[in-house]
Amino acid sequence: MAVASLPEVLAAPAIGDVPESDVCSLENYLALPDHTMDSRIAGARAKLGATAIILGHHYQRDEVIRFADFRGDSYKLAQEGARTAAKYILFCGVHFMAESADILAKPGQVAVLPDLNAGCSMADMAEITQVEDCWDTLVRNGITDAAGQGVTPLTYMNSTAAIKAFCGERGGLVCTSSNAPAAFKWAFAQSGGRNEKILFLPDQHLGRNTGYALGIPLDQMVVFDPYLLNGGLTRQQYQNAKVILWKGHCSVHQRFLPEHVDSVRAAHPGIQVIVHPECRWEVCQKADDTGSTEKLIKLITEAPAGTSFAVGTEVHLVNRMAKEFAAQGKKVISLNDSGCLCTTMYRISPQHLCWALENLVEGNIVNQIKVDDEVKHWARVALDRMLEVR
Repeated sequence: MAVASLPEVLAAPAIGDVPESDVCSLENYLALPDHTMDSRIAGARAKLGATAIILGHHYQRDEVIRFADFRGDSYKLAQEGARTAAKYILFCGVHFMAESADILAKPGQVAVLPDLNAGCSMADMAEITQVEDCWDTLVRNGITDAAGQGVTPLTYMNSTAAIKAFCGERGGLVCTSSNAPAAFKWAFAQSGGRNEKILFLPDQHLGRNTGYALGIPLDQMVVFDPYLLNGGLTRQQYQNAKVILWKGHCSVHQRFLPEHVDSVRAAHPGIQVIVHPECRWEVCQKADDTGSTEKLIKLITEAPAGTSFAVGTEVHLVNRMAKEFAAQGKKVISLNDSGCLCTTMYRISPQHLCWALENLVEGNIVNQIKVDDEVKHWARVALDRMLEVR
């Protein structure tokens, strides 16, 4: 795809919001079959040229990700969008991912989420007022002061911009599944090593798996429940804890169970079990290896022909890898035969993508994701700190 320079793209006529009555109706698109969208998507992309770029998360359905200019995890895609000269960044993912694209975007770039209903259940489990209440609880119990002396807040990339900003403003940072161990080490070194505790949001499983791999005993990692008085913990439990985990999880990865590992090994002797660290601790302990989506792909890519893998992650990615790696003589199956589908990611359809693109062709921006300037500032601080962690 030819790419124009950023000044050329941003110099194009401004496209603003238009009255709802003037916007192409989404309902007219949703009534049409998937396959009828292909030529229309291609046509709209040709008209938009370098002014628009499509980012596709690994968990997207094949009918959508086939049109992506870049595939990857959320942060990698947000970075790719910001590096391009495109004015419009269409993020085929979920809401927090489009927020990250807007946070990292150059001035004048616009982030679009084809379906506003595409959220993330994990991100939704940590609402900003709940996290602020949690912080007040830690202050009341003498675990930290308001400025964060005593506890360093860390949030997983799979969180809202408001949570990222919360951590940035209080001396914390954002982490990915691949650099979570480095983020933990960085957090414990803050304030000259006086910050002896971490508040980890919002995925308890990634936090627990990361802490355990670094030698933190399970009984020194406690779970804060935002729906219980005092988080469901005593002052003594707070004092004894090294890691305070938020009671959140990925609805896809939590479905994998230890018995799935036992069953797949019995049915496929010699198979390698690899899982995402958002899976339960018990599952990760039984697996041969754990890692981010990119690491899981890398493990299979570098394996010799004839290797078999049972993968504990989202089923669209697993099925795609099964097809792609079959040609190399490698077998890839899901750890759970019933398949674990990310239903919110699935909401992005060819119809939604076509609707968003054709509206841009007509001069309409639909479903723009725009983060408040102050939130964007502190979220960017937290993201920039992450880049300093090794």
